[in-house]
Amino acid sequence: MATENLTKTNILLYTEQTPNPESLKFVCNQMLFTGIADFKDRELAEKWSPLAAKLYEQDYVQSVYISNNFVTITKKADREWQDIMIPAKDLLKSLIENETVIVNDGFESFLFDQEVASADGNFDEKDVELVKRIKDMINMYVKPAVEMDGGNIEFKSFREGIVTVTMHGSCSGCPSSTVTLKAGIEGLLKRMVPEVTEVVAEAD
Repeated sequence: MATENLTKTNILLYTEQTPNPESLKFVCNQMLFTGIADFKDRELAEKWSPLAAKLYEQDYVQSVYISNNFVTITKKADREWQDIMIPAKDLLKSLIENETVIVNDGFESFLFDQEVASADGNFDEKDVELVKRIKDMINMYVKPAVEMDGGNIEFKSFREGIVTVTMHGSCSGCPSSTVTLKAGIEGLLKRMVPEVTEVVAEAD
């Protein structure tokens, strides 16, 4: 019993700024969820994440993004972090200590089904190898950097030289995401995959 109590009280959380002033990254000293769980609305959170649903009960929460050992909370624009950062951190720590379910079983299957349903027509069959190269570039060079800022990027489609991606977590709605997209991601893909002419972001 003593060991169990020690484990529960040994949760450490610290915050990291993100390029998005509305988003703050709460980093934990233990793995929370292996994968990506982006809850952009309360309804999805209530269905798939007891932890995110509890966060959504706070009137300052706009969206919740969970990946690996961190939770990125995006606040509503009319609230200030100086007023809500400590309460948000205390609440999140309490939820983790009390072993609140982070993400329900079956969420990844749900995401896969969603991806399959929306994949039709995302690219021409003749571009299969090209799309594989584009995805590899995103996964190898772009994702690690974006994840450090508390966000994520996903390939959406490729048509007539244009790569469409979706931005998640702190990257969604971030003022600097357009600069990152054009100066960083688009430049990289154009160099590595000459068939790419432009990269655009689409709302998820």
